Amino acid sequence: MAIIASSIDSVTAHRGEILHFLSDPQYQSSTETKENSWQYFKDGLLVIDSNGQVQSCGEAEALLKALPADAQITKHPNCLITPGFIDTHIHFPQCEIIASYGEQLLEWLETYTFPAESNFSDPEYAAEIARFFLDQLLSNGTTTALVFGTVHPQSVDAFFTEAQQRNLRMICGKVMMDRHAPDYLLDTPETSYSESKQLIEKWHNKDRLRYAVTPRFAPTSTPEQLEAAGRLLKEFPDVHFQTHLSENKKECEWVHDLFPERKNYLDVYDHYDLLGKRSVFAHGIHLDDGEWQRLAETDSSISYCPRSNLFIGSGLFNLHKAQQHKVKVGLGTDVAGGDSFSILQTINEAYKIQQLQDQSLSAFQSLYMATLGGAKTLDLDDNIGNFEQGKEADFVVMDYQATPLLKFKIEQCTTFEERLFSLLMLGDDRCVKETYIMGKKYYG
Repeated sequence: MAIIASSIDSVTAHRGEILHFLSDPQYQSSTETKENSWQYFKDGLLVIDSNGQVQSCGEAEALLKALPADAQITKHPNCLITPGFIDTHIHFPQCEIIASYGEQLLEWLETYTFPAESNFSDPEYAAEIARFFLDQLLSNGTTTALVFGTVHPQSVDAFFTEAQQRNLRMICGKVMMDRHAPDYLLDTPETSYSESKQLIEKWHNKDRLRYAVTPRFAPTSTPEQLEAAGRLLKEFPDVHFQTHLSENKKECEWVHDLFPERKNYLDVYDHYDLLGKRSVFAHGIHLDDGEWQRLAETDSSISYCPRSNLFIGSGLFNLHKAQQHKVKVGLGTDVAGGDSFSILQTINEAYKIQQLQDQSLSAFQSLYMATLGGAKTLDLDDNIGNFEQGKEADFVVMDYQATPLLKFKIEQCTTFEERLFSLLMLGDDRCVKETYIMGKKYYG
């Protein structure tokens, strides 16, 4: 399949099975109210206006009558149409080290991550990897991501340039890192502040792009640099914030040694005013109840990265605890700690992690986290995440017959929920038949 871009000059419509979410099914108290949190149309129609926004979504029989005579209708038999997937934590400079052998977090950084990221001082190299990275996202049905660059401003320039050409809704930031890393990757509090500010002024809210203030994690930033990050958030209150939190037990011990005056890991970030509704903390595996409570109080979010948590051996995320505290949770592939770009495979591993903790994860809940839940995590749910009128029409078409095994399994299912669960468990990039951005086909 090639990455392409089709044109859209008038109203278009896509007919087939459609599923999208209106709210989080986890917080509904009964089967009846849970079903009110999503809309499923066996024979649905998604209507998109000439601006690439959702005009309507519902039963095909009713909506077909209102279509203009020149509307283009595309049929998608044996497929499911959902909003595009949202990846809430991923590193675009780490494509080349995906599936590397045998290290846990701190050793992983030294052995693989830092050497790979050194190459991104070269703008041409950064652009080449950005193109490959974005093509991988689209071929996996991912239409929005919260992305780490490197310490080099040119890495972010390259990423945003490529994303802008595809008209993608993307968030990215330059890594801030002024200690405990090789000299060739270090900045300073002053340069990290000034370079981040320049990138914000250049790219934030340009077309569909947003900027995220991005300290790698507390151990690689001095107090002075974390203070500079907080200053950026105050000066630009609508930018995003991303970092890592409580991924690995040795990491947590290291943070305690580096910041003994702080009561816990999250309190390091809280002290520098880095929590808030646009703040996303990746992992959050080893948190105490006080940290969960503080995340909830500040409307901060967690990116759940099951494939990375398993691959690097970090631990099992307690989704149930997040739900108890009503902390927003999105899904992240965390490439390259995670070994796949596929949100479908990420859902597969999330289900297994919950099973290991005697917890359940329904097909609806997991797909919610991958779509509207991810949008809420990134504070983008006014723009993307479902098919409400006026939303940006980023969506994916998934093939129920993509593999012989999936086709065989689907034929045995008697309910839509069974089919959806089978698709999520057996699916990968082969199931992504087409990916659309603002109504235009970019993959398939």
